[in-house]
Amino acid sequence: MVLGVVLPDFIKNAHKDYNLYPLKTRHLFQKNPQQLSILKGWEKHIDVDQRFHSSVFFQQKTNELKQLILPACEHSPVKPFFLAHIGLELTLDHLLTVNGQININTFYDQLISANKTALNDFLQSCSLNDTSVFFNFLNSFISSRYLFSYQKIENITYALNRICTRLWSNPFTDEQLRYLTLQLDAFKNNLQSDYRSIYDDIEKELKA
Repeated sequence: MVLGVVLPDFIKNAHKDYNLYPLKTRHLFQKNPQQLSILKGWEKHIDVDQRFHSSVFFQQKTNELKQLILPACEHSPVKPFFLAHIGLELTLDHLLTVNGQININTFYDQLISANKTALNDFLQSCSLNDTSVFFNFLNSFISSRYLFSYQKIENITYALNRICTRLWSNPFTDEQLRYLTLQLDAFKNNLQSDYRSIYDDIEKELKA
């Protein structure tokens, strides 16, 4: 289940052009309990993602961050809303890790122990015939213990810059990146008091 929940994001991080739609072919996974568990995790990710992006919390916080980072986007091809959207999600990840809501070691242990054969079969059933690029990404993600870097706010800037660099060449100057870090730190401090509310709200909706 854990692997399935993060799999949609992992797929996009492995290759930006990968598009998989396993929920359209549910019947392919019904007879294999491990693949069905991955599918249920995938479905939960999609459900939570839709609720998050349609929430008042998302709209308000994205707009707050967008106003803070506008100067960092001057003369940059990166749209402020795009940067604020990803920035909010990564800042939430930062808060979850530093406040202990996510046990990073346990998360990595679960990734390591996941059935890779079932995962490979799941991906191939989704028409990703060559899974080598994905597994190279997954192995690198596990070995680097990348999530630990999210505990420092400057690494959120680094992650944002990496994402943007995949889409645009040299999207930010060094000065803009320094400014972005300062604004992310200020935003994080403001978010600290109520960031848990969105998770509580979504959890209540899922149980309703």
